[in-house]
Parts: sequence; C-alpha cells; structure tokens
Amino acid sequence: MLSQGKEIFFGQDELIVSKTNLKGHLTYMNDVFLRVAGYREAEIIGKPHNVIRHPDMPRAVFKLLWEKIQAGSEIFAYVVNTTKSEDYYWVVAHVTPSFGSDGKIVGYHSTRRLPEKSTIKNKIIPLYKSLLDIEHQHRNAKDGLAASYTQLQSVLAQEKLEYEEFVANLMKAA
Repeated sequence: MLSQGKEIFFGQDELIVSKTNLKGHLTYMNDVFLRVAGYREAEIIGKPHNVIRHPDMPRAVFKLLWEKIQAGSEIFAYVVNTTKSEDYYWVVAHVTPSFGSDGKIVGYHSTRRLPEKSTIKNKIIPLYKSLLDIEHQHRNAKDGLAASYTQLQSVLAQEKLEYEEFVANLMKAA
C-alpha cells in the first residue's frame, strides 16, 4: 500500500477545505487544498473531486461516505489523497451536505485536517489494505466493492461500533 510517491504533509493548524456540487464537481478549494494537492485553481475547478482520489483508497469507504452525505448526514473519515505529481497525503475529513433555503441538498462541504501518524500507521493502513485486497480479488469491480463493503461492516460489527463511532474513537485516542 502507498508504494508510489512520497508523503506530503501540511501544518497541524491548517485546514484543507473544498466544496462540490451534487455531482461531486469542485466549486471551491482553499489555498491549502491547492498547495497540498499541487494544482492551480483554474486547472481543477469544475473537475470531479475524485481527481485527488488515491488508488490505494478503498472504494468501500467512499461508498459509506456517499451513503451518509446523500442521506443528509455528516461523516468523518480517514482518507488518503493523491497530488498532481502522484505523491500522497492523509487527512481526516469531515464531510457534510450543504442545504439550500428549501432544505434540499445543493452540494457538499469537506474540511480536512492532518491526522495522527500513529493512527494511520497502526489502524487505518492495515484496515484499508485488507479492504483493498478484497476489492482486488474480484475481477468485477462491483463484486469487489460489495465484498469489501461487507468486510468493512463486519469489522465494525466485531467492534460493536458504527463507522462514525469507530473514527471518533480513533480521533480521541490520538
């Protein structure tokens, strides 16, 4: 896992912020986002947010994330992103739906900060590697995603936790 590129860091007191429309296309990125990801605003505005998705990020985690935010809930998640130069950076992301005056979801807002290194190394990388291994065991991507998602739910059930509680516990322990 994470065999390509080098790890990029940003300040403990910095926040990466982005906003997307309903389809996940970027409508706003702050300067920290642009600097860390290595893009100029003009080359990434309007692009799908997944342009920074790292290939070693399990699709099952994004499935869970999208289920939560499309249902109107917030979610915290550990995410590894890729930069324009194919380096990578870890974040703990807080993703929320943005609501219009009529109460309907009009887009999504994500604020990300630097996670604790030991949490990534000792908890997240082993979990994500196991999910990726399951995804890659299947020729059909849809089957791989379903199997990986089932495994993620199984891990959470063994811990007797919802995903949000799992992440919150990791954040508290850090």
